[in-house]
Amino acid sequence: MYTLLSGLYKYVFQKDEYCILILGLDNAGKTTFLEQTKTKFSRNYKGMNLSKITTTVGLNIGTIDVGKARLMFWDLGGQEELQSLWDKYYAESHGVIYVIDSTDEERLGESKNAFEKMISSEVLEGVPLLVLANKQDNENCLSVSDIKTAFSDCAPKIGKRDCLVQPCCALSGYVLLTIFNTDNNQKCFSSSRSAYYTDF
Repeated sequence: MYTLLSGLYKYVFQKDEYCILILGLDNAGKTTFLEQTKTKFSRNYKGMNLSKITTTVGLNIGTIDVGKARLMFWDLGGQEELQSLWDKYYAESHGVIYVIDSTDEERLGESKNAFEKMISSEVLEGVPLLVLANKQDNENCLSVSDIKTAFSDCAPKIGKRDCLVQPCCALSGYVLLTIFNTDNNQKCFSSSRSAYYTDF
């Protein structure tokens, strides 16, 4: 009887858990994105004052429930000396969100190099990838088209995985509802795929 009730409980209440890495250079807006995500999708969560967010040293963690999925986010520091720690988390991840500061053209090459090194990892082969061109509310930002052009020669290394590039404003939470649509989750984390979508 216990086994039956336990199985029924898990069927009704247990959610599939997925670990999502949030990567990108420091000051790209990763932690702001995570805070806005938790605020919009977690009941009774009182988000921190976004103006007081500082550079991440180490790891920030957040969890949200979307439909029948539980998403656990790992926001990793983006400073050059911390990027060497990223690959320690690859094996546990089911998806990667890569955040780009689209207002910082001077560091775009640095961001591209970090991105290229990340997608070259065999451990991440096939893992879905979402690229966010953040800070699109700034009139001097690079457009999504500009970002795609700058990163276009990385396309061959993306391989067999879904890859989508989206405009984003982490401060306002723009694009969050689209990203975490339940149907999108089911498609991205499906184990049997016949086709892949690459946006570069």
